[in-house]
Amino acid sequence: MIAGTDEAGRGPVFGPMVLCGVLFDERMLEGLKTAGVKDSKLLTPKRRETLAELISQKAAKCEIVELSPAEIDESRLVKKINLNELEAMKFAQILGRLKPEIAYVDSTDPNPAMFKERIQRHLQTKTKLVVENFADRNYVVVAAASIVAKVRRDQRINELRKRYGDLGSGYTSDPRTIAFLERWVREHGKLPEFARKSWETAQRIESEAKQKKLT
Repeated sequence: MIAGTDEAGRGPVFGPMVLCGVLFDERMLEGLKTAGVKDSKLLTPKRRETLAELISQKAAKCEIVELSPAEIDESRLVKKINLNELEAMKFAQILGRLKPEIAYVDSTDPNPAMFKERIQRHLQTKTKLVVENFADRNYVVVAAASIVAKVRRDQRINELRKRYGDLGSGYTSDPRTIAFLERWVREHGKLPEFARKSWETAQRIESEAKQKKLT
């Protein structure tokens, strides 16, 4: 049994980070390739949704963990756990539930060997780990996990859009996201609950708004 793990929403200032692990019989993997399963970033949103449904049906197991902005902030600001360590802990939990013989992991650390060590410290099962950068491009089972994670993350962002309007992509490089944050802080005096308050951009916007009030 082979597992693949990946995440979606690591960098944005809005919404959860979603981690996913999928478990497949090795003989099923060729069928995933034939169906068009590949790195989620190379697929349209509609195609991702169709494939996510197929993956969920065909997988022996599928595990999803959502980390809310509050959980991410508590880890970083209170517990002093960095994002790589937090992800390693959660991937280890997912693999503990899937119990694969081999797991392919997309490394969020530029040093995959270091990320592998982090996961192994928390791993409770005897699973062989293959940890690589760009594993979602190189292994169809990781691509499958990336698709399921991305679809769930997009669902959560769409829920926020329906409730709060156009908040952009959630990335700090997006002018619409920055404009939304600045307007929200102006109107409410604080960051929204769905924003990651440990993000430097969010802290800067909140700080600048407070300074303007004082002048």
